[in-house]
Amino acid sequence: MDSKVPSAEHGAEGTAQAGLKRPPVEVSVGSASTPAWFRFLAPSVADLIFLILLIALTYGALAPKLLGDAGTGWHIRDGQRILATHSLPRTDSFSSTMSGHPWYAWEWLFDLAIAGIHHWMGLNGVVFFTALAIAAVFALLFRFTVELGGSLPVTVVLLVLSIGASTIHLFARPHVLSWLLALIWFRVLDSSESAATGKGHRLFWLPVLMLLWANVHGGFLQGFALLGLYLAGGAIERFVSRPSVETQLAASPAGGRQTIANRLKHLLMITALALLASLVNPYGYKLHVHVYQYLTNRFLMNHIDEFLSPNFHGVAQQCFAVLLLITILALASARTRLRPTHLLVILFAAYSGLYASRNLPTSSILLTLIVAPILSQTIAAGGGRPAWMQRCLSRMHSFSERMDNMEFRLRGHLWPVALTVFGFAVCLHQGRLGSRQIMDAQFDAKRFPVQAVNVIAQRGLRAPVFAPDYWGGYLIYRLYPQTQVVVDDRHDLYGEQFLKDYLRVTHVAPGWDRVLDEKHVALVLTPTESSLANILRETAGWQITYEDKVAVLFERSK
Repeated sequence: MDSKVPSAEHGAEGTAQAGLKRPPVEVSVGSASTPAWFRFLAPSVADLIFLILLIALTYGALAPKLLGDAGTGWHIRDGQRILATHSLPRTDSFSSTMSGHPWYAWEWLFDLAIAGIHHWMGLNGVVFFTALAIAAVFALLFRFTVELGGSLPVTVVLLVLSIGASTIHLFARPHVLSWLLALIWFRVLDSSESAATGKGHRLFWLPVLMLLWANVHGGFLQGFALLGLYLAGGAIERFVSRPSVETQLAASPAGGRQTIANRLKHLLMITALALLASLVNPYGYKLHVHVYQYLTNRFLMNHIDEFLSPNFHGVAQQCFAVLLLITILALASARTRLRPTHLLVILFAAYSGLYASRNLPTSSILLTLIVAPILSQTIAAGGGRPAWMQRCLSRMHSFSERMDNMEFRLRGHLWPVALTVFGFAVCLHQGRLGSRQIMDAQFDAKRFPVQAVNVIAQRGLRAPVFAPDYWGGYLIYRLYPQTQVVVDDRHDLYGEQFLKDYLRVTHVAPGWDRVLDEKHVALVLTPTESSLANILRETAGWQITYEDKVAVLFERSK
């Protein structure tokens, strides 16, 4: 192979000087050992990651998980309403209790897209689109991490942990696009921090990304958090750097004090442009105020499951815990001084992941991007180890570099494109490949009250249905517009006082029956073994209309 590959020692030093970026590798791409057809047809490791995840999420064991959140249902119906009325939603129409109240549908752009996909391809298309986004996230995560200096073995290990931690939130909802945007946002922001790379102009893509992000998901606030961290890190680097090391700083990609100051001014301008871009949404600045009030409401944050701290008895949470332990090990063994921005991002990712379960995916992604290069550099540097271990690590490092070089030469991406086209073709044919059904995406009848909702639809019951908030989106999907729900999982719409009343009913606390009377509830659909079901069985004025192992439907006696 006609290539120039740095030695392990030189590679580690080059990586350190470049701020953990992979040094350029000179490769003769026209070599006979790597013919053009091979570079076009052979899948790279990133391609393989994409293929494996897409197959697992579309046709494999993970496929049912994507429709495991009822909120997918109201997203589809909201998008359909946008398509039907040719206007953006500003008031609620799904709930009997909030009908006509102001509603900030900040994910309207996702709703519109998913409704169009559902129209053409049904739930199969919804699942496939989501699987495509998730597969792209982790394939790009691998590619970006290797570009930043992560060795292939280390990157793969951290990537697997990151995927494991993300399984807690693998649902067909707009947050998966927020993962993708956060990943790209970090890559653009981080690559532009080095003036020597000549990539500072890439920062102008951030306002464009923000324009999309602010209309897709409320996670756009993470973009501003990262901007703030890079501004703070640059300020620390600017004011803490000593004059004695000014020459060294000037020679580094980050540059000297004046270069850092210029970069900070540029970043401040980009931040202002991104803020202006975020205001281009149907609600203007009111969206920012609404999101702030929602996220700072202590009652809501303490009672909504996804905002609670992780329970480390789960597999996803344990994957994140292992990732945190590896982060500590990497920081303790790092051979070079960590950039202030990277240290701040690590602290932010660790804290946000420990603060709320919903943050585990993005926190894991950020940790992988920063920790993998640090750990790879430490392993490559060697020193102070037994000779046999040093030889093993040297061979592993050499193998990793060869694989990394190969990774960047394989640019055909034929197989991901082919599988994507194949998947859309299957979805357009109702999940069939010829006469064989290979996709049949449905809401799980063991998790959702499928049969009970069939009874409501068949009997033409029009009274609003009181059901657990985590079933509300499914009921909207199945019954709207004929039947409304009393509550669903749009907690920012319902507010603190309403949710207190809702919890009083579900927990059968004193006054639960008064709440049902005040809300004029005539239909209650609740899990069969719930406390509410048990007390309604013994309460006069309520009769069972339908019951199975999942749900029981009560109707108020006339």
